[in-house]
Amino acid sequence: MEDKGKQNLSKTETECQHFANLIEKQKVDNITLEFFYKPHTLTLLAITITWIIYMALNRANTTLKQDVWDGGIAVCIIFLIISILVMPNGPFNRPHPAVWRIVFGVSVLYFLVMVFVCFLSYEDARRALHFMYPDLHSMTIDDILDKDYAVNCSEVTVARLYAHLDGFAVAHLFGWVMKAVLLRHYGLAWLLSVNWEITELAFSHILPNFRECWWDIVLLDVLLCNGLGIYLGMQLCKWLEMRSYHWESIRSINSTTGKIKRAFFQFTPGSWTPTRWLDPESSFMRVIAVSILVVMTQLAELNCFFLKHIFLVRPSHPTTLGRLVLISAISAPAIRQYYLYVTDPLVNRVGTQLWVFVAVVVTEAIVCLKFGRHFFEKTVILNIVLWIVYSIMSSFFIVFLCAFVAKARCSRRSSAKTNGYSSEAGSSPNGCQLDAKKQS
Repeated sequence: MEDKGKQNLSKTETECQHFANLIEKQKVDNITLEFFYKPHTLTLLAITITWIIYMALNRANTTLKQDVWDGGIAVCIIFLIISILVMPNGPFNRPHPAVWRIVFGVSVLYFLVMVFVCFLSYEDARRALHFMYPDLHSMTIDDILDKDYAVNCSEVTVARLYAHLDGFAVAHLFGWVMKAVLLRHYGLAWLLSVNWEITELAFSHILPNFRECWWDIVLLDVLLCNGLGIYLGMQLCKWLEMRSYHWESIRSINSTTGKIKRAFFQFTPGSWTPTRWLDPESSFMRVIAVSILVVMTQLAELNCFFLKHIFLVRPSHPTTLGRLVLISAISAPAIRQYYLYVTDPLVNRVGTQLWVFVAVVVTEAIVCLKFGRHFFEKTVILNIVLWIVYSIMSSFFIVFLCAFVAKARCSRRSSAKTNGYSSEAGSSPNGCQLDAKKQS
């Protein structure tokens, strides 16, 4: 009994250590400049106190509005400083762990703001938004519609197609490159691409921005922006997976050009781990888990459009762009933590970045449901019901199909091996590339 207790304790300690090192606080290997990785807590404390004293004693003839604004900014700055000291950096440490601690701190602040907004009325929420951004006070629903895409859909010309390739199309393309890099799976990326266009069709009677011509959806969105973005992102993943990672200390580099190049590559991944969401022996729970990822990703994107329509914010406004940047930044460690939670048998709980990301997305949805009643009053219930059923069923079916394809590839490799061909490097005895996985 004593040996069994020690084994259980040892297993628990191993899981905790594995969770801490891989998910919560990824360690930095091969530190080249020790100054940037040594603790400077006392120095930071002295700078913070000096700044507070200066700001507190150097204020005169200020209005209440200015005091509240400056005080709120100061609280946010202090919170981010504390985040650098105590928050986990998550599964990433490039370019520096402090960067990801700040990202996590901003995500916590945003989550708290969303929770606070849940307790306001629509008028008070708008009043608070106008307090921070007075330019939004006179905004109307017509002002946030930059362009009407569903006009003269029967007229299809090269000139018109080219006219639709604006800055939003470039941002659209870049967004899908990033999604492909985060997911690293053709099937999941294309599932999200097609499902998002279905989502736009389902909500087009509520959100005018979703109304598009068929050729805009098929040619420009699905094939050009989405398809090209997915292809470029997956090619980038392939290149990062194939390259060798050997980091030389910047001090040992003699040339100035070499030092600049090494500093630039500090903003690239320090290593690259192949991502395989589905393997030949994926369990039913693995399929369900990956399907949940697809649904949550769609909800996060849908929230963006509802928030800017409910609160009357232009797509190019700093609040809209800032929200997109924040969600993109926190989704990177969140998706990585979710992948490890789904595939790694030693990880039996979710990471903090993933927890906050899910909390943010769900709270945003609650805000949309509370303040968007005037939008939902004209909802065609049948459209929404069909969309919900389609999203759940298509996500599960395509993910299950991807698992079936992985199993079929495994069988072909096994047959090739029995016919005298050697298996790939790193393959399992049956010729298949397998991951550590959860079967329960």
